[in-house]
Amino acid sequence: MKEFIINILRGMVIGIANVIPGVSGGTMMVSMGIYDRLILVLTHFIKRMKEAVALLVPILVGMLLSIAIFAKIFSEFLFPRFPLQTNLFFIGLILGGLPVIYGKVRGNTIRLPQIIAFVLFFVMVVGFALVGEGGGSSADISFSVGNVVKLFGVGIIAAATMVIPGVSGSMIMMILGYYNTIIDTINDFINALKAFDINAMLNTFVVLVPFGIGVLVGIVAVAKLIEFMLKKYPLITYWAIIGLIVASPFAILIMMEVSSVGVVNILTGIVLLAAGFLISLKLGGE
Repeated sequence: MKEFIINILRGMVIGIANVIPGVSGGTMMVSMGIYDRLILVLTHFIKRMKEAVALLVPILVGMLLSIAIFAKIFSEFLFPRFPLQTNLFFIGLILGGLPVIYGKVRGNTIRLPQIIAFVLFFVMVVGFALVGEGGGSSADISFSVGNVVKLFGVGIIAAATMVIPGVSGSMIMMILGYYNTIIDTINDFINALKAFDINAMLNTFVVLVPFGIGVLVGIVAVAKLIEFMLKKYPLITYWAIIGLIVASPFAILIMMEVSSVGVVNILTGIVLLAAGFLISLKLGGE
């Protein structure tokens, strides 16, 4: 029961991270020590069905709860009013996972391929953040075969960036112009569900169904790719992941919009950074 509750909490952190531009859900998975297990059960779901269900169900419940309850609070209240403190809290969550992932490579000689992997993926994340400004326009979602195919493709891309540590799925969706569209449609679905408005719910399916199918396909495909890389080139893959994670705080700070910074903001931000770090360490404990 304790593990079930902890996995719900982990899912809530992952869910919030996946809807906040600049924050990576994959990084949160690594930070909380469940990344390898998630990749394993996703790629061997049939063989490990009991273990997969025990791990995935509470995480999925936590993700849905956080998206329904907290995502709007973070995106419309905390980030606009307390951008420094909120971003530092997420940076703390990210940094708290570094000891876990560094433990995978500790004691091994660092060679040129690992250095190249670290630098390449570090630069990629920071580069995405630098070009990601102003990408929050809404895409055309009028019903057509072309738009259905586009939504399916965006779902695959979103899933890939959700699974890969260090890359923010929501940031990539902003660059593609689908972030506002998906978030608004999810909010419309939640409001329709609360009012039990069947017609309104069906209207959201035009967007959510092809996008959701794309997400499922993307998660399985990318999970299989990552599993292959971890088996064949573990050290290079882990150093690439470390590069992604180390770059994440820089990407968050680059994308952060702060009008003014006072002493109180800095002090409370430091406290929240430490709190995020400790929470991540605690949730990462196996």
